[in-house]
Amino acid sequence: MSFVEYGDTIREGDTAIVFLGHESMFPVKVQHGSKTQTKYGVIRHSTDLIGKKYGSKVTCSKGGWVVILHPTPELWTMNLPHRTQILYSTDISLITMMLELKPGSIVCESGTGSGSLSHAIIRTVAPTGHLYTVEFHQQRAEKAVEEFREHKVEHLVTVKNQDVCKNGFGVSNVADAVFLDIPSPWEAIGHAKSALKVEGGRFCSFSPCIEQVQRTCLALEEHGFTEINTLEILLRVYNVRTISLQIPDLGKAAEDNSNPGFDSSSQANQGVLCGSQQQGTVQFKSGVPLREMVGHTGYLTFATKSLL
Repeated sequence: MSFVEYGDTIREGDTAIVFLGHESMFPVKVQHGSKTQTKYGVIRHSTDLIGKKYGSKVTCSKGGWVVILHPTPELWTMNLPHRTQILYSTDISLITMMLELKPGSIVCESGTGSGSLSHAIIRTVAPTGHLYTVEFHQQRAEKAVEEFREHKVEHLVTVKNQDVCKNGFGVSNVADAVFLDIPSPWEAIGHAKSALKVEGGRFCSFSPCIEQVQRTCLALEEHGFTEINTLEILLRVYNVRTISLQIPDLGKAAEDNSNPGFDSSSQANQGVLCGSQQQGTVQFKSGVPLREMVGHTGYLTFATKSLL
């Protein structure tokens, strides 16, 4: 099992995703003799998981079933253990596109945090690219190294435990792109410029507060960056549901009502009026937005290192 090389069969040591439903899933490390408890009963790793194909239905001890999925960066983002606040797929998708990442790209990142964006970057730059990620907190850096090793992507990433604002990324003139997710990104702009290739490269900073964005943009201008722009993504989810709407009555009854000879006081004509008010309904599929939506997460500031 690897987050960048997909296999068919579940093996011991794999990280698999136990899927109970779209709003209910969790990761599990597959080990001989281990058991995992779910609301549908127990899953025995030795007999229910090891040797089975990813995507298989597994029947639990109470008779219910779950699906075992191969891990991907998208699924890991939804299920990873939170050591910090993380970036989600909505922002990650724009970041990987706007930084122009592709297989073979060299990327510098700070901070590593829970590794949500890191896994997506690694999958994008594999198999010949590399990620240099810096984490200030020692325990988080050690945990990130452990996870990358378990997920078999350690050859694609280098983790450094240091302060990027003081010590930089530890590399110079090698990166195609730099990403910052730190409290004071303006203090690391100089190190980001040094890490980017001489011929230029792309920069991105994630900040939750507009005051952070303002100081970062000023620092980018001072260091000669161009094409500076800030974006915010708001995701609105729609559910497909069956809804009922009344059919408007625009037929013969409406024409009769407008006739000058029509006497609404007669009992016969009152029946016509009642019939015209009893409109039918029709059911059809429609997209209905959720009553609540995810609000502000953060601002994404992009820039390009100038060749001048």
